[in-house]
Amino acid sequence: MRWALVRICLAATAMVVASFAVPLGFVVRDMVRDRAETNAERQAAALTPVLSITTDRGQLAKALASTQAGATERMAVHLPRTDGEATAAGPGRVRAAPQAVAAARDRGQTGTAPVPGGVVLLRPTAVGNGVAVVEVFVPDAEMSNGVGTAWLILSGVAVALIVGSVAVADRLGRRVVRSARRLAEAARELGVGRLSARVREDGPPELRAAGGAFNAMVDQVVQLLAAERELAADLSHRLRTGLTVLRLNTASLGDGPAAWHTREAVRQLEGEVDTIIRTAREQRPQPAQEGAPSEGIGCDAAEVIQERMSFWSALAEDEGRRVSLGGVGEVVRVPVRRPDLAAALDAMLGNVFRHTSEGTAFAVDVHTTPDAVIVLVSDAGEGIPDPAAALRRGNSGRQQGSTGLGLDIVRKLAESTGGDVRIGRSALGGAEIRLWICRDIRLAAAQGPRRTHRLATRHAVAPSTSARRVGHQSFVGRGGRHRR
Repeated sequence: MRWALVRICLAATAMVVASFAVPLGFVVRDMVRDRAETNAERQAAALTPVLSITTDRGQLAKALASTQAGATERMAVHLPRTDGEATAAGPGRVRAAPQAVAAARDRGQTGTAPVPGGVVLLRPTAVGNGVAVVEVFVPDAEMSNGVGTAWLILSGVAVALIVGSVAVADRLGRRVVRSARRLAEAARELGVGRLSARVREDGPPELRAAGGAFNAMVDQVVQLLAAERELAADLSHRLRTGLTVLRLNTASLGDGPAAWHTREAVRQLEGEVDTIIRTAREQRPQPAQEGAPSEGIGCDAAEVIQERMSFWSALAEDEGRRVSLGGVGEVVRVPVRRPDLAAALDAMLGNVFRHTSEGTAFAVDVHTTPDAVIVLVSDAGEGIPDPAAALRRGNSGRQQGSTGLGLDIVRKLAESTGGDVRIGRSALGGAEIRLWICRDIRLAAAQGPRRTHRLATRHAVAPSTSARRVGHQSFVGRGGRHRR
């Protein structure tokens, strides 16, 4: 492309230069010729007053000597013959042929005639006894004086224009080719699976637009792939809820071969699900989910929590776990979808069953404020030694028997509304997971998660503090105080 642009520019510039340089050269030559003839005619006209007064050869010789052409013997006068013949040579050096002189006398107009070494200007002038002809010789050197220099300058200008245009075309072509090459290289990188490929938006407007469209396309591909992997991981993680129930139920099958094979199959299936989750998560670090649910999406958090607690309470009874539920006595609207909230609750409660021993008590408590809904899941287990690492495991960490995705699902649900997730020590002595859900998504978008957190903290009853005041057997919520 680059050399094609150079060749096109070279051809176009050469045509333009030839179209004005060649005619201009001929115009300069004609101007020099006209200037020399005009100068000769002016000197010939200078003798007209003398010829109108006298035709004496001596007087004419003096007049010729006073002119520039006469002083250099380039002027002569042809006087009419007294005997009526054609002409008579006057003073000065004669170069014109007699036939040319006679033709100028008969014609009565100024004209030129070629002679060796140049041309002669013949100017007829009427005198007392006929017509005299003044001859002025113009040499070839004067007829072409400065023409060669002018043509040389024109040639230099033409070459400079061509070289300059080629240089500019090459620079522009290099710029275009460089931008196109970057776009091609980025496309090749994307073709081999490098999703980090981007192109710098520079060059001509068309290539800048193409680069911007390419970058937008890659971003969309990355988002689609991330959403696909996230969906695969989320769906696989939701399978863990059923697997957890199945694994717990296998404990009641006894110690026979069938029971052992069943437990082994459940363990293998759970391992395969964990592998699917890790593979989907490790393909690419998951960015924080942008945007928020639309205003038309929402559910009753109290109803969802009661439904999921009914499911998990049966398992808790089988394992001898004491359960407490509070704050679900009235409708609690939250701007999240029902399946997403259920998945987040299953993730938190599943962690309790998965990472605490049988017989460990746990509680679910709901607090509402005008700005936020707080869901607390507490247990009496060993707690979480490193809460920050637990929250990061959804992105990069890995623990025995854990995919690290459960708390990531909870975090994304909270952040989609402008809230957040925090891990602390519960009044029961174990871990306490606090899920903040902002009730007004527009307020969260304007003020940010930290502001929402401060508002929720200001209006909410501090669960851990309240629980400490009444002891480990109770949790406080809007629905009243519930004892186990």
